[in-house]
Amino acid sequence: MNENGDDMDRAMMLDGNAVAGTLQEVFSAEMTDAPTQCASCGQKGMIGSLLAFVRAPGIVLRCPACEAVMIRIARAGRRTYVDTRGAVYVVMPA
Repeated sequence: MNENGDDMDRAMMLDGNAVAGTLQEVFSAEMTDAPTQCASCGQKGMIGSLLAFVRAPGIVLRCPACEAVMIRIARAGRRTYVDTRGAVYVVMPA
């Protein structure tokens, strides 16, 4: 955490489009234009508009409005773990 109390390093932040390939591998569909809603503040938008942090053991996608964690994706060996508890919903394309 820096002296301003902000726990995010802005230099490490990308947008959700930067993880399009990983999202497609995990969900077997193009997900950057999939609608989602933040469980913390109610902000609605596309996954591609989320704040993406990729320099960790996994990928963290945060709400662009309140910066709450919405989606986490981590790989361990041959398994992929997806945590979407920070999203009210994620709409999968048909």
